[in-house]
Amino acid sequence: METQGMEPPQGFHSPPGVTIAPFEGRWPRVHPTVHLCEGVRIIGDVEIGAHSSVWYNTVIRGDVHWIRIGERTNIQDLCMLHVTHRRWPLEVGSHVTVGHSAVLHGCVIEDFVLVGMHATVLDGAVVEHHSLIGAGALVPPGMRVPSGYLVLGVPARPVRPLTEEERLQVEEAAANYVAYVSRYRAGR
Repeated sequence: METQGMEPPQGFHSPPGVTIAPFEGRWPRVHPTVHLCEGVRIIGDVEIGAHSSVWYNTVIRGDVHWIRIGERTNIQDLCMLHVTHRRWPLEVGSHVTVGHSAVLHGCVIEDFVLVGMHATVLDGAVVEHHSLIGAGALVPPGMRVPSGYLVLGVPARPVRPLTEEERLQVEEAAANYVAYVSRYRAGR
């Protein structure tokens, strides 16, 4: 499933129900271990690292800038990942969980972060490692979320440092999705 350079490799085909398409000649590069569910759309200058997963009906559109997603990261159902033309790429680290229907737009999400369901992180925002963005939160453009914090609200504000138990839950969330992929593959 991995692609190289400006053209797909000889014999390349998207998995059934998945669109992996070029934009202006740039093909997504998806590691062969990545799990892609039906309805996923990956377009343009996108790289996805080993053992990551992209779940049902998610769109990852690297058309007007690049998108990089690290290893062991899960992008859950109905997420939208996009960029800002020539200004804000999107970088998602390793061991990240992006909850259902979240929107990431032209921002940086460092390693070991959990972005809650329906949360939105906008252009130029940086979410530092071991942080938790609560469900429905709106991280405004240019905000820097400090490492190890729980962030809630519209607009989002750091509320308190994460407890040790919450830090472990953030780490476990990503590991759980790697295990879920094994279960999905075994059940087919």
